[in-house]
Amino acid sequence: MEQSQKLKLFYITSIFSMVFAVLGFSYNAWRMELSEDNNNIRTAAFEVLLQLSELEQVIYAAHYDKNFQEGSPRKGWVKVGLIEDLSILIGPQVKVNATELKRLWGENWQAVPESEQISQLLVSQIDEVRLSLRQALQDLE
Repeated sequence: MEQSQKLKLFYITSIFSMVFAVLGFSYNAWRMELSEDNNNIRTAAFEVLLQLSELEQVIYAAHYDKNFQEGSPRKGWVKVGLIEDLSILIGPQVKVNATELKRLWGENWQAVPESEQISQLLVSQIDEVRLSLRQALQDLE
């Protein structure tokens, strides 16, 4: 094999090696970023699920037990606020449902101890947030 052909082969091999190295690095960086995003979504989703169950417990304590220490509206406001804040990290439908939950809580928290209908309305909206959360988790790559 002639010297110029060897040099050509060397250059072609070098170029292909660089292209494959850049492609491999790019894919690896993209995959790591996607994995990190998915991990952040999962972490936020699990925290929202915990806060939803605690909010449900606040509603039940206020309505059924008439326990205004465990069923304190302030506890409910904190939980609803955190749910809405974290919902931004999870997905658009979760955000919509969490914002609706906050709106419903804001309009109805005073009636929770006396009204079965209001309590059930809030629990139904909690369930809507849960459903959208599950869907967002299932949609992760």
